[in-house]
Amino acid sequence: MDLTFAAIAILALLVLIFSMAVKVIQEYERGVVFRLGRVQRPERKPGLRLIIPIVDRMIKLDQRVVTLDIPAQEAITRDNVTVKVNAVCYFRIVNPIDAIVNVEDYRRATFQIAQTSLRSVLGQSDLDELLIHRDKINQRLQEIIDVQTEPWGIKISIVEVKDVELPDTMKRSMSRQAEAEREKRAKIIHAEGEFQAAQQLQNAAAVIAQQPTAIQLRYLQTLTEIAVEKNSTIIFPVPIEFLGGLGDMLKPKD
Repeated sequence: MDLTFAAIAILALLVLIFSMAVKVIQEYERGVVFRLGRVQRPERKPGLRLIIPIVDRMIKLDQRVVTLDIPAQEAITRDNVTVKVNAVCYFRIVNPIDAIVNVEDYRRATFQIAQTSLRSVLGQSDLDELLIHRDKINQRLQEIIDVQTEPWGIKISIVEVKDVELPDTMKRSMSRQAEAEREKRAKIIHAEGEFQAAQQLQNAAAVIAQQPTAIQLRYLQTLTEIAVEKNSTIIFPVPIEFLGGLGDMLKPKD
């Protein structure tokens, strides 16, 4: 009985030691091993890995892309407009050892850096740049955050500004500006159409001046077009040249 109990105890101890010594690292993970408090380089790759129980301690880090939502930050732009802007940041761990050794909590640290960088970039940008050239804002944010998180083994891949919230007074002002711009375009287009029509009339007058008979053909064409309509009365102006020719025909011959 004692031997059986001892055998079971030894077997349980072996299983415990084996479970502590054998670690499985997934394909998207890396393992950082500390041996008596000192980090072991390089980090452990995916697969079945062995460590020394009690002496070694392994920390697994996920190297997949992390999505970090940056809540709305209120800031004053360079042209003194108060805006609220939120963004999203995508990053991943490229150096697991630095992410453990150089910073206490890499997620929280990256989050704080992203918040402060967003406020800083908003304060250095104009409202028009924020609304029209958003890709430049995104690029600037990505570069600033990436430089500051590089010592932590973090790589910032993308930073995107999502929503820009403007004050109601600014929205009404922009609406009036857009309406005035549309009226301006309409007037310009109308003026251009009048100018082109005047040019065409000038060209037509030049042709008629060179060929006087062209005006008579135009009169006949107009009469044909009017005759198509079901009109009871047609008033058609007679050219002076017609009357002059008719007077010549009615003069008595000597």
